[in-house]
Amino acid sequence: MTKVNLRRVLLGGVLGGLVVDLLGYAVNGRMLGAEWTAEMHALGHPTVSTYEIMWVNILGILGGVIAVYLYAAMLPRFGAGTLTAVRAGLIVWVVGALIPNASFMYLSGLFTQRLAVDTTAGALAGTLVGTIVGSALYSEAKATKPAPAPRSEQPASA
Repeated sequence: MTKVNLRRVLLGGVLGGLVVDLLGYAVNGRMLGAEWTAEMHALGHPTVSTYEIMWVNILGILGGVIAVYLYAAMLPRFGAGTLTAVRAGLIVWVVGALIPNASFMYLSGLFTQRLAVDTTAGALAGTLVGTIVGSALYSEAKATKPAPAPRSEQPASA
C-alpha cells in the first residue's frame, strides 16, 4: 500500500480551498449579499468584518485540504477520478455545510429558509468543484524500489 503524498494533499487542498473560497464569495458575497446584510441587521449585527472574512477563507482552505486528504484515502477503494473526488467532496459538504447550516441557520430560526437553502446549495457547488480541482493535482508518492543487494562473488563450480 502506498503512503499518502502529504505534499500533494497540501498543494491540491490549498488550491481546492481557494476555489471553494472564490465560489463562496460569488454566492454569499455577490448573489446573496443583500440577503445576508438584511438578515444580519435583523439580528442586530453589523455587516461581516474583514477579520471574519479572513477566518472564513482560512476555514475554506482547511476544508480543501481535508477534502483532498479524504480523496487520497479513498483511492485504494474507489480508484482515481472525478467520482471519487465527488464522494470526498460530499462528505466534507455534509459535515461542513449541510449539518451546520440546517441546524444553526434554519432549524434555530435565526435565518430564513431561503437563505439557508441557497447558501447550502452554493456550498455544495463550491465544495464539489473545489474538491475536483484539488484532487486533480493529487498523485500518490512515487514508490522507490530498494537498491538490489550486491551479489556476492562465489567461485564457479566445475
